[in-house]
Amino acid sequence: MKVIGLSGWSGAGKTTLIVKLIPVLKARGLSVSTIKHAHHNFDVDKPGKDSFEHRQSGAQEVLISSANRWALMHELRGDPEPDLDGLLQHLSLVDLVLVEGFKHDRHAKIEIHRVGNGKPFLFPDDPSIAALVSDAPPPFITLPTAYLDDVASVADLIVAQALPVAETRDRLAHGIEAQRSKV
Repeated sequence: MKVIGLSGWSGAGKTTLIVKLIPVLKARGLSVSTIKHAHHNFDVDKPGKDSFEHRQSGAQEVLISSANRWALMHELRGDPEPDLDGLLQHLSLVDLVLVEGFKHDRHAKIEIHRVGNGKPFLFPDDPSIAALVSDAPPPFITLPTAYLDDVASVADLIVAQALPVAETRDRLAHGIEAQRSKV
């Protein structure tokens, strides 16, 4: 299993790009899972549904299953938010995990940048950014790049830059420099 993050400021197009990338990566024979970080309160369940009532009544976890899918909801109930390493351990094995968000973590990332946002690039200050995807060429860069609308080239970058999950977990725990010193 390999892992790569797609990070950038809100409004850069990360989710839109991931939605376009998944079918391209699957067409290349890869199984793909995603982890998305939400900065706000969210709910995947609806009031009035049995699973919602189970969760609201205090269940720590609620697993709901049908012939089409299953989902596990885990309430933190005041516990700290799990880190990316902990979340990766909950996933079933796939070829590739796309991580959206977690821009301050140390996993290998591809920065998604949209000039119209008026936000600065993240890569000069983040050594974990391995490549850049933008809607305009940056004025200065030595990283591999692709245009935001060239989904096939972005998929190539993802395949080239994704790291094995063990290396990703090591980087999350010990930092990028620990990895570089092993080389």
